[in-house]
Amino acid sequence: MKKRARSARLLLSTGMAAALTLSGLAVAQIAIAAGPQGVTLGTASSFAVLAGTPAVTNSGPTTIGGDLGIHPATAVTGFPPGVVNGTIHAGDAVALQAKNDLSAAYGDAAGRSPAAVIAGGALGGRTLVAGVYSSGGATLDLAGTLTLDGQNDPASVWIFQASSDLITASSSSVRFVNGGTPCNVFWQITSSATLGSGSTFAGSILALTSITMGDGVVVNGRALARNGTVTLINDRIDISPCGAPTPTPTPTAAPAATASPTPTPTPTASTTPVPTASPTPTAAPTASPAATEAPTASPSPTEQATPPPTSTLPTAGGSSGPGVPALLIAASLLFLFGSVASRRPRARRGRTTAGPR
Repeated sequence: MKKRARSARLLLSTGMAAALTLSGLAVAQIAIAAGPQGVTLGTASSFAVLAGTPAVTNSGPTTIGGDLGIHPATAVTGFPPGVVNGTIHAGDAVALQAKNDLSAAYGDAAGRSPAAVIAGGALGGRTLVAGVYSSGGATLDLAGTLTLDGQNDPASVWIFQASSDLITASSSSVRFVNGGTPCNVFWQITSSATLGSGSTFAGSILALTSITMGDGVVVNGRALARNGTVTLINDRIDISPCGAPTPTPTPTAAPAATASPTPTPTPTASTTPVPTASPTPTAAPTASPAATEAPTASPSPTEQATPPPTSTLPTAGGSSGPGVPALLIAASLLFLFGSVASRRPRARRGRTTAGPR
């Protein structure tokens, strides 16, 4: 019995240890899938194009979805026909701050480690999960399609370090599978970047020198050059897939104009007294009916004059026409008087006859 109890305890402890080991491996896999932390761009995040010197140049109907800046130079040519759906900052304090933040972001991306080395710097045909990748002293070269696998983690981050240049072939592309976003892809280029015509690129290019784009290039991200120029030809650069944090405050400033509706209640208060004043004149007509009652008092004297004739009518009917009752009374009085007078002499005659007896 004791042996069986010991063996049961041994099996239980072994199972628990195995479970803990498996859970630890799962956590490790999750940590690997999450990859490195993103690179903070600061105020440079609102810029689709940023250059140093001598200029930002454009040919054709290029569209820039974000701000365009240059510092210390101020030359920006080709807009129009190019269109900037943002603000152009040429040599101002905003461009200077963005350049300073770009320098900090460039140093952050360049110092990330450990980095997996891409043999020969060839990116075409590869599928890469989140992580830090280095060209290993070669030029980063993209021909064909580079696939970035987010492993169903929208926070996946890719950082590419080029010890020299970045060159993409015509019609090359960068695409995403299983999640991922261009906002979390950063290209730290020690020299310059050249994108072939008709290519589709993703992420923020942080180039030490310059950036040149062929005809019809589409960049879902940013073209940020620290010291050199940015050259564009009928291209489209858009930071909207990244939901750049800095432009977001700009719409927030627009709601500040919503403070103008605050005066709107003030006119509403002014309108309220106006209708209140209108009922006051209505009270004036109410006073006029009171005056109407005053004429009603005047007819009452008229009615008082009318009753006397009404009362006189019965009285007049009894006094003028009725001389008849007065005659009857007079006749009855005369009759009584006559009867009394006729009785008195008879009594005297009787008394005289009785005396001689």
